Amino acid sequence: MNNINQIQEELVTKVMDALDSIRPFLQKDGGDIELVDVQEDKVYVKLLGNCSSCGISSSTMKLGVENTIKQFAPEIQEVISV
Repeated sequence: MNNINQIQEELVTKVMDALDSIRPFLQKDGGDIELVDVQEDKVYVKLLGNCSSCGISSSTMKLGVENTIKQFAPEIQEVISV
């Protein structure tokens, strides 16, 4: 059981590092991103500020956020905006 927790912690750390790497770009446009949850191979995030109502936020999610998270944590299959 402990091993699963450690793997989950490492995965969350990788995802947080990925979000930290893209956060400055979002903040430059008056937005931000928050990690909601990591469940198995899915990451749930919430776009904040200007990013939550931006017309291209779906592109930002797929091209920017999801690709960056997958670079940091290749085991992630999907990033879902909530």
